[in-house]
Amino acid sequence: MPKSKVRPPRQPMPLQEAQERVKNFTEVSLGYTEEHAILEASRCLSCKKPLCVDGCPVEVDIPAFIKFIQEKNYSQAIAKIKEKNNLPGICGRVCPQESQCEKHCILGKKQQPVAIGRLERFLADETSGSGQQSEQIPSSGKKVAIVGSGPSGLTAAADLALLGHKVTVMEALHTPGGVLVYGIPEFRLPKSIVQQEIDNIKELGVDIQTNTVVGKINTIDELLSGGYDAVFVGTGAGLPNFMNIPGENYNGVYSANEFLTRTNLMKGYLFPEYLTPIRIGRKVAVIGAGNVAMDSARTALRLGAAESTIVYRRTEKEMPARDEEIEHAREEGVQIRILTSPVEIIGDENGWVKSLVCQKYELGEPDESGRRRPVVIPGSEYEMEMDTVIMAIGQGPNPLVSQTTPDLAVNRHGNIIAEEATGKTNKTGVFAGGDIVTGAATVIQAMGAGKKAARAIHEYLMR
Repeated sequence: MPKSKVRPPRQPMPLQEAQERVKNFTEVSLGYTEEHAILEASRCLSCKKPLCVDGCPVEVDIPAFIKFIQEKNYSQAIAKIKEKNNLPGICGRVCPQESQCEKHCILGKKQQPVAIGRLERFLADETSGSGQQSEQIPSSGKKVAIVGSGPSGLTAAADLALLGHKVTVMEALHTPGGVLVYGIPEFRLPKSIVQQEIDNIKELGVDIQTNTVVGKINTIDELLSGGYDAVFVGTGAGLPNFMNIPGENYNGVYSANEFLTRTNLMKGYLFPEYLTPIRIGRKVAVIGAGNVAMDSARTALRLGAAESTIVYRRTEKEMPARDEEIEHAREEGVQIRILTSPVEIIGDENGWVKSLVCQKYELGEPDESGRRRPVVIPGSEYEMEMDTVIMAIGQGPNPLVSQTTPDLAVNRHGNIIAEEATGKTNKTGVFAGGDIVTGAATVIQAMGAGKKAARAIHEYLMR
């Protein structure tokens, strides 16, 4: 396409109407039609030096797959993506493209950037069921254990299998997928999509063992002495943080991990078809403003809450959640109280939450994160009637693997210390990546870590 040609505007994502979607758990974003996708693909400048690729943690050749869409050659387009990314249906839905590949799009300097993530999702959905298209190489005779089946573990497993290694993934829960199945709601990421992409990885010869708790059933050392040549630890960040304020032990206080796991993995939203009870009150407060907080607040409305309120100690400008998630939450009726944080949870005589005592803040100088530090306004305390409180203020690493591997180096937060470029730990043959190393981050960042570690593991095994 000539570069002088005027590009059409960015194609909007079709959505369920807010008043309808808040009553169900069906996916909010409906996906591009073929017409939408081809029109959006026509906006790509086909840059000679595509900066968008530099912004992709898993190094997808973005202009190449978009060109195949322009030609309606969808099988070649998805094959091009799968050269680098075995989870396109997931990434196309939950990756923060606006701060990664799309942020670097040259077109974005004068217009809105190409909707790279939406095109990736279109391809994944259009070619769903086509299976794994990458070719395997002959067996290396080497065995690798992957601990955890979240984004980093699945990515490392697929890449190592394609390099000829025998890979076994060990998952503690009864369903593989990690945060993809327990943490992200059905209305953002249908679990059928996750299962389809896991099935594609299994087609590479990857063995996934569920209900296998490494650190209890076996240890890292036992894996290494029991026939595995290398181990990759991708156990994520599943240990919830609390504020340590009075009243956190009252009934009606959840961690976001528990609340979302009950809803998503244990199908609480389908009660009584699935026997997972979730008590949701009339007025729900969610503490925090990341994507997990938005997921929790939106889920609460779908479970029947009359009011769902985000309580955040900074302003909307500092919210870590994606703009799209904040916008969708507002459309659905989620209220947002900024410059506010709880100091106490009040309970009734039966031990159930009845209110939240908060105090107000103003923003001071930037802290180490670059965001302006919230400063308490003296005498600003006030009380809000609430009967459910959900803590969504981050997660830490589960200590089970590190506690049973005493010579594995961890930092003061309990995260495994590993080289950023390789995932290599201080322990020979052991690599790590994703949230267990970095703390809670994005799906695509965890995948990028899994990809880097897979390359390093391959080099280690072949030496």
